[in-house]
Amino acid sequence: MPKSTGSYSTSDLSRKSGDIIAEALRQPVTITHRNKPRLVLLNIEDYQRLIRQSDRRTVGTIETMPDELFAALENAVEAYAGEDETGPASTTITAPV
Repeated sequence: MPKSTGSYSTSDLSRKSGDIIAEALRQPVTITHRNKPRLVLLNIEDYQRLIRQSDRRTVGTIETMPDELFAALENAVEAYAGEDETGPASTTITAPV
């Protein structure tokens, strides 16, 4: 079975490392093990771009939560706490955009 460009096995990696590295500088290269994708080699610029994009996501705490979202959370908690035994109320928290 012919390999598509950009995909190599782990045994290819040990035999053709120079060629695979050269290709990884041009485009991401998938390394497979037992016919399953296991690793991706990519150039540093692509890696840094991915890291920068992931930095946009942040972890927050209640203290850093915007007031509008905190109010929505409080309302949802109060609605949940006020439920009777007939079943859960339908409550949705919507984050401001």
